[in-house]
Amino acid sequence: MPMFLRKILHTLFLRIMKVVANLSPPSRHAVFAGSGSSSQLCEHIVHTGARKVLVVTDKPLRELGVVDRAVSALVAADMDLAYYDGVLPDPTFDHVAEGAAIARQHGSEVVLAIGGGSSIDAAKIIAASATSEESPMDWVGFGKVKHEILKLYAIPTTSGTGSEATMGAVISDAATHLKSIITGADLLPRAAALDADLITGLPPHITAATGMDALTHGIEAYIGVWDRGTRAEDARLAIKLVFDFLPTAYQDGTNRNARNAMAMGAYYAGLAINQVNVGNVHAIAHQLGGKYGIPHGLANSLVLPHILDFCREEVQQQLAELAVLIGVGTEGEDAGSLSHKFIQAVRNLRTEVGIPDSMDVIKEEDFPDICQLAIAEGATYPVPRLLDQKSVRLILGQIAG
Repeated sequence: MPMFLRKILHTLFLRIMKVVANLSPPSRHAVFAGSGSSSQLCEHIVHTGARKVLVVTDKPLRELGVVDRAVSALVAADMDLAYYDGVLPDPTFDHVAEGAAIARQHGSEVVLAIGGGSSIDAAKIIAASATSEESPMDWVGFGKVKHEILKLYAIPTTSGTGSEATMGAVISDAATHLKSIITGADLLPRAAALDADLITGLPPHITAATGMDALTHGIEAYIGVWDRGTRAEDARLAIKLVFDFLPTAYQDGTNRNARNAMAMGAYYAGLAINQVNVGNVHAIAHQLGGKYGIPHGLANSLVLPHILDFCREEVQQQLAELAVLIGVGTEGEDAGSLSHKFIQAVRNLRTEVGIPDSMDVIKEEDFPDICQLAIAEGATYPVPRLLDQKSVRLILGQIAG
């Protein structure tokens, strides 16, 4: 299809989606933040009158005792707890089915997600599946979850995905490894806890990858063509916090000030993309995760500076503003120069936290399939420039080892 026609169709699609988004019912959302906030959230759940809680998490967090610490207030209140700890990175529809079966058998009234984005995303669709006989595969897209779901809460243990602040979930097909996005107002957790006490043990490489994930969310929200709600303010807060505190959190994981700041940065980034969605970085990164199992934050960090180069002319002013924001340029400098400085700052930060600029697992023979899927996904986002075959192949060639 000619690019001019793709641009016309993209513009029409975004107008329709913006109308749909603006007509969506508002969602209730609260956040508890700071040391001990996970106990505050658990006490809040107790006060709602619910008695049966399904905890959705992963085995490593249970084995490390993180889950026990997070739910101690529920245990103290003699709540009836069930656990699904089978979530793996890139959760699948099979994980959702397993968790939903436990919720039904237990009679759960509440789903509490404890973990990274994988656990929170899985918990969202488990909460929806537990109260419906429909296949969650039929909910792929926007606003297709129309029934009442179990009450949903989240305690993130990484500072990256921002899933605790979004109404979307990414679920993979175990057979094809393709990732599907399910979005709806009811999938936004009713409340979340940003508790640095649970994040201090996060290893440096995970701190780095999840931090770059949060940065990607903030940047994509800021340079996208939609301007809804507080997305610009939230995105700027997220970007500044990541640049200021990710190096410290990476170098000294016990630094609670840095951990708190990164938790807030990821949360603000989540708020931003919840209003305007993500962009072309994710369109490519999702394919890398599905094809090669590359962790999502790492995939985003590989792609991010290349996408900024790709659309620099279209978003030069926004990138210039971000350069001033993070202190690599000053007001009054040429916007073009500032935009280059910001992109270089992204590359420098990535290097500072030990993330490579390429991976040898990415193979040239897979480029055609990845290109096709990335171009199609990117066309559903409010991006400033549509992906094309030549550009995606160029980016893949630059990040392949």
